[in-house]
Amino acid sequence: MKRREFMALLGSAVAAWPLAARAQQAERMRRIGVLLVLAEGDPEAQRRIAIIQKGLETFGWIDGRNIRIDFRWTAGDPDRLRAHAKELVRLSPDVILSGSTVALAALHRETRTVPIVFAQVTDPVGAGFVASLAHPGGNITGFANYEVGIGVKWLELLKQIAPDVSRVEIIYDPANPLAAELIRSIDTGAPSLAVQVSSSAIRNSADIERAINALADQRNGGLVVFAAPLTGVHRDVIIDLAARHRLPAVYGFRYFVESGGLASYGIDNNDLYRRAVSYVDRVRKGEKPANLPIQYPTKFELVINLKTAKALGLDVPIPVLARTDEVIE
Repeated sequence: MKRREFMALLGSAVAAWPLAARAQQAERMRRIGVLLVLAEGDPEAQRRIAIIQKGLETFGWIDGRNIRIDFRWTAGDPDRLRAHAKELVRLSPDVILSGSTVALAALHRETRTVPIVFAQVTDPVGAGFVASLAHPGGNITGFANYEVGIGVKWLELLKQIAPDVSRVEIIYDPANPLAAELIRSIDTGAPSLAVQVSSSAIRNSADIERAINALADQRNGGLVVFAAPLTGVHRDVIIDLAARHRLPAVYGFRYFVESGGLASYGIDNNDLYRRAVSYVDRVRKGEKPANLPIQYPTKFELVINLKTAKALGLDVPIPVLARTDEVIE
């Protein structure tokens, strides 16, 4: 081969190499959908983004390099939730990571084939998402937060911190398919605690204001606030109204207490996202959600905001403080 022909051939190979490399890189690119229920700018939401991205990186999945992560945020808006669930399913990702019971419910309505890994879902068997904990049997698996029996624990905690409370209002999102079960759990414990319980379904901040203002017109009131997209998005409204009307309130997750709420009893929900990422990796590598068992947390944490307690004129009993995992002052 003459030198001129050799150089021409080499030049063609060099020119073709970037195209081949880019095609190979595109072929390696995988897609992961993420459906979260808070507003994107919420500090708690930003914490979850960091957890998901960092967790994926530990398994070698780098956003923009070998995976594309499609985040969708609902900010507690049910219409946006339905639209984003449809959109993510239409994108046909390798796997969708879903946060919260209502987000999983929206995705469950849209697909029985796209693999879904969830975090922070209540009683996935009772809600009809999976066949069993050991053998989910479909396209869904993940990490549950608690069983519905926890509801009475929230009521007990409220009475321990504020013994004078005799009327409790439950604030809940009716979109949660297990809200009724949680309410029943609380109702069963109410007589032994000498508490009258009622509940308010909320769909916006105006509903929240009406429910809490109505409770404030009565004596010795208190709140149990279910964790949900709407209560999470509007937690500042709830916490401010509770403070204004001097109403003790118990919540399901610590980030409510970090925002100024009185107390919470539940799991470290962000740890569920860390663990869920491991299932996303396993599904991405070929394992089936049907064969990955549902996992529940083994540790629950009690968090109390002493500054809020003091503002409400409450002295948290020593036995309660002794078992508190974190005190915010």
